[in-house]
Amino acid sequence: MRFWLVVPAAGIGSRMASTVPKQYLQVAGKTILEYSMQPFLQHAGLRKAVVAISRDDGYWPHLPLATDERVVQVAGGRERADSVLSALLALPGLGAVADDWVLVHDAARPWLQETDLQRLLTTLEHDAVGGLLACPVRDTLKQADQQQRCQATVPRNLIWHALTPQMFRVGHLSTALLQALQAGAVITDESSAMEWAGLAPRLVTGRSDNFKVTYPEDLQLLAALLAAAGNAN
Repeated sequence: MRFWLVVPAAGIGSRMASTVPKQYLQVAGKTILEYSMQPFLQHAGLRKAVVAISRDDGYWPHLPLATDERVVQVAGGRERADSVLSALLALPGLGAVADDWVLVHDAARPWLQETDLQRLLTTLEHDAVGGLLACPVRDTLKQADQQQRCQATVPRNLIWHALTPQMFRVGHLSTALLQALQAGAVITDESSAMEWAGLAPRLVTGRSDNFKVTYPEDLQLLAALLAAAGNAN
């Protein structure tokens, strides 16, 4: 199965309390972004990867990714959805057609496993809408008021934690995202754009350790996972 990849990487990751954007922070000699893209670059089905970066990004040119012929750089936008749309609009010029599959993956989600990627591709290959990796919520969920007081316990049996990659047809996702942004809708991920368009993406069960680097302690988690994987090998 063949697919395109979009990686929005124009954010700064303010919650990391670092002067370096979190996708460029290094663990064990590689950046978070390199770990995040590795499973796709190792997959035989990848056509091209389009990475949306900030216009004043001074880190990207120094990465091996910048000279990889499978990777294309475009200018990102202020919000994630703007960066994803910028990358999507570049795909037709690279040879993509409307019915091609495109996967969108977070630049700071470095522990995607090949088995999860392949499960997503296989499960959704003939799906009419597409979908995303996700995992059922395990913990008890609380609804709070503005004073952070519990107001209700939310039933968790139908609640899932959305992950990436998220996988949709190039044409459908481009149209849904463009129209949603033009309408001023709040779009937090690609699935929410498809939902806004009246579609129901499929949830594909993924590993709970497919985490997004958000806080400084997440770097320690990645280092521990890498060390454990190295010892296992």
